[in-house]
Amino acid sequence: MRNIKEALKELQEKMGYFYQDEDLLKQALTHSSFANEQKINKLRDYERLEFLGDAVLELVTSEFLYMKNENLLEGELTRMRASMVCEPALAYCARDIGLGNYVMLGKGEEATGGRKRDSITSDVLEAVIGSIYLDGGLESAKKFIYQFVMSDLEHKILFLDSKTLLQEEVQKQNNAQLHYELVGEHGPDHNKEFFVNVYLNNALIGSGSGKTKKSAEQQAAYNALIKQKGMDMS
Repeated sequence: MRNIKEALKELQEKMGYFYQDEDLLKQALTHSSFANEQKINKLRDYERLEFLGDAVLELVTSEFLYMKNENLLEGELTRMRASMVCEPALAYCARDIGLGNYVMLGKGEEATGGRKRDSITSDVLEAVIGSIYLDGGLESAKKFIYQFVMSDLEHKILFLDSKTLLQEEVQKQNNAQLHYELVGEHGPDHNKEFFVNVYLNNALIGSGSGKTKKSAEQQAAYNALIKQKGMDMS
């Protein structure tokens, strides 16, 4: 990665938040593989900050949903929150600011595609939230979450719940059959891309690709929903 000071400055500009203690951001971006290689104290990787950020994120999203959806029951609120803070959702949000480009990885993790792995980028996003909370308090963390996790929320929930939503639409049609088919995969084992088609009664209604079969299916379902709704999300 480029000079760490320049990278940290660039990321803070993207985030719109400037740290009083920049070491907190550096820790939030440090994967354990890098910390181990550099012989840095184990507590200096992002895992503790991730733990804290997860709790802050759950509190803020819970408050948001509670205040915005007065008529929803507890079970529905729980389902919406789960969609917003699940691993693919957070990785999706992290990609909006290119967070994966700033993570400090060990050589082995880098070589096996860790920079693009949803599990890592979602964890780092939570760690960043935890670092902002420690540096600037709850209101600063809340502002970041509203800007980068809850922005374009309708689009994100549609994408993340696309398979469920498409299935619900299909169930309205008598005897309609929906199925997904893996039509191709490319790349080495550690960094494959999968291609999936979704069919309704053997008619192709959507296609998608992703780093896992599940994410490719979600993309295919999302594209099918967009066509069905006549929406343009490009």
